[in-house]
Amino acid sequence: MSTEITVRGSFTASEPPQRATVYTVIGLDGDRMNDVYQRVARSVEAVRTSLTGLHDPSSGPVTRWSQEQLRTWSNRPFNNTGEQRPLMHHASAGVQAEFGDFAELSRWIAHHANTTDGFRVARIDWALTDDRKQELLAEARRQAVHDALTRARHYAEALGLGDVRPVAVADAGLLVAGQTGAGAAQAPQVRAAASAAVIEVEFTPKEIEVKASVDARFHAEGT
Repeated sequence: MSTEITVRGSFTASEPPQRATVYTVIGLDGDRMNDVYQRVARSVEAVRTSLTGLHDPSSGPVTRWSQEQLRTWSNRPFNNTGEQRPLMHHASAGVQAEFGDFAELSRWIAHHANTTDGFRVARIDWALTDDRKQELLAEARRQAVHDALTRARHYAEALGLGDVRPVAVADAGLLVAGQTGAGAAQAPQVRAAASAAVIEVEFTPKEIEVKASVDARFHAEGT
C-alpha cells in the first residue's frame, strides 16, 4: 500500500543588480512664469546633453533614457495663517535613465545635484538584465523541485517508507485542495531593494532576489 506525500519546495537565488534606472525631476517655482520656464528648460538641456554623451544601447554606461514633457502650472498657495499668497508659477520635467555602470551613475548624480538648478532624484530602481533574470528564474525553479524532492524523502524516511516516486508537480497552490483555475498559481517573485542618497560617492544596492515555489505530490511504498 502506498502513502501519498504532498510538499512545497522553494528556492531563492540572489545576485547583484546589473542595471539601475534613475528617475529624476527638474523642477522650480517663482513669481514670474517665463523666468521659471527658462531656468527649468536650461537645466533639462544640461541633463539631456550629459546623457547623450553617455548613451550607448549595447555598452553603456547609459543604455537608454527618456524625457517627459516640460509642464507648467500656477496657483495661489496659502500661508500658515490661512492667508492666500500671490500667484506662484511652477515648471518641471522628468528624465529617466538606465545605467549599466554604477560608478558612472554616482558621478552623474553628484555632478547634476551640485551644478544643475532644480535637479533632484526621485528614486532608483535596481534590476538584472532580462536574459540574466530568466536564467535565474530557471535555476530557482529547478532548485525548488529538488527542495520538494528532499522534503518528501525526509517525510518518507520518518514514516519508515521506501523511496518516493513523483506523481505531480505544479506551481505553488495548484495542488492544494479547492484551488484551481485563475489566481491559484503563485508566480516566481523578483524583489530588489536599494539604499542610495543623492550625492553618495558609492552606491550599495541590495542583491536582486528571485524566488520560485512549487507543489509536488509523491507516492511512497511501505517497507
